Amino acid sequence: MPYVNIRVTREGVSAEQKLALIEGVTDLLEHVLNKKPADTFVVIDEVDTDNWGVNRESVTSRRRREAAQ
Repeated sequence: MPYVNIRVTREGVSAEQKLALIEGVTDLLEHVLNKKPADTFVVIDEVDTDNWGVNRESVTSRRRREAAQ
């Protein structure tokens, strides 16, 4: 029973994009590992950019800095 957790920053990921991720991951597990789609769980967590850090800074700060350049 596969469980896949996808984490993305909360920056306007649409319901359609989330569905595409769920379908794509489910199809991949079925194709590669022969797992039944009915037994596959996919969870998408959206994380505020203040709570996601890269290279010693939050994504919020990074986005601001990149926009100013």
